[in-house]
Amino acid sequence: MDNLPLWAQIGAIFLLLFLSGFFSISETSMMALNRHRLKHLANQGSLRARTTQGLLAKTDQLLSVILIGNNLINTIIPVLTTSIALRTFGHDNLVLSIATGLVAFLIIVFAEIAPKIVGATYPEKVALPASLILAPLMRISRPLVWFVNLFANAVLGALHINTKGGRDQRMSPEELRTVVLESGSFMPTKHRSILLNLFDLENITVDDVMIPRRRIEALDFDAPFEQIMQQLETCYHNKLVVYQGDIDRVLGILHVRKTLSALHNQELERETLRELLTEPYFVPTGTPVFQQLQYFQESRHRIAIVVDEYGELQGLVTPEDIIEELIGEFTTTIPRGTASRGGWDDNGEVIVAGSMPLRELNRWVHLNLPTDGPKTLNGLILETLEEIPDGDVSVQIAGVRFEVMRSDDQAIRTVKIFRPPVTKPRLQR
Repeated sequence: MDNLPLWAQIGAIFLLLFLSGFFSISETSMMALNRHRLKHLANQGSLRARTTQGLLAKTDQLLSVILIGNNLINTIIPVLTTSIALRTFGHDNLVLSIATGLVAFLIIVFAEIAPKIVGATYPEKVALPASLILAPLMRISRPLVWFVNLFANAVLGALHINTKGGRDQRMSPEELRTVVLESGSFMPTKHRSILLNLFDLENITVDDVMIPRRRIEALDFDAPFEQIMQQLETCYHNKLVVYQGDIDRVLGILHVRKTLSALHNQELERETLRELLTEPYFVPTGTPVFQQLQYFQESRHRIAIVVDEYGELQGLVTPEDIIEELIGEFTTTIPRGTASRGGWDDNGEVIVAGSMPLRELNRWVHLNLPTDGPKTLNGLILETLEEIPDGDVSVQIAGVRFEVMRSDDQAIRTVKIFRPPVTKPRLQR
């Protein structure tokens, strides 16, 4: 080395700094790389992505090559710098100290900090091209890496550190939810909303999505036959729950179209009506929605009657009710009085029935009312007031003002809701 000219030795130092920076930037970019994005690029046929995947599959060997190369170079640079200082200025302690401090500064800035910042900022742009250099380097240095890892693994084994257990890259549902929330402009708003609703299916039950008992369109088998025929001709649904005397005594499910078509072939009688009934399908309250959706897929039933532990009917759920939790309301949903004509009026008010489910109300007028307690607006207000109001009462819940317009001894019937003021999110600096 002493036979080389001074400019060549200085040039060698800068070359070694560049190589040290390459190892540093490669290490950081490889570790900061998005594995899911990398897998997507590899499936698209990218050679660099497939090469990078192969390197990351052997993380211990990859890190060994990078760290061995980086530390060897960082060891050679001070030795070379000291040799130049001694050759040029002689044995001067001050000069040696200045040279040592200068080379330490160059290594820290240009071979460590700056490359690692760039690698963390642009991991994909750095890691993919670097893999084409690191891959053959790993093959060449395999014996050296094996020898070094032999001692490293012995130390880890003595400390009872399991290196294989930390390689699981699976994401939890909450982590996936965070990824979807942070997708921003990369995913359409509607798609993002559906995915978020899909995660929520794991946490809700049929009680949250069912049509409550009071809103079920049902047919009383003991009613006058003229009234039954009129209800069949004017009903909104194609299938009706048929009960006898009391809605808790369900006889079955009636297919309205098949029943009306039977009128053209024969005279419809009560016994004929009974023969057209299909057996009801009961599910207990608290059944997870996702599990119920699987039941619908496995069976031919399209209506499930929700009953409590005493066998009393609590509501009715269909696959459409569950799907609406994912994609929103269908245009064919049954009209619900005032609520069916639109959202907020010009005064920022809306009038709804007290029996309206909270999840449906949240979707319809974009509120964020709590759904972990009562399932209907009536239940939420009664829980807050702890009594059934006698007259007009105004109450504020979760930042939303409600005014009870009509109630009786049993429940709140009609409620006026006032739109809460929109708060603009603060810009983060």
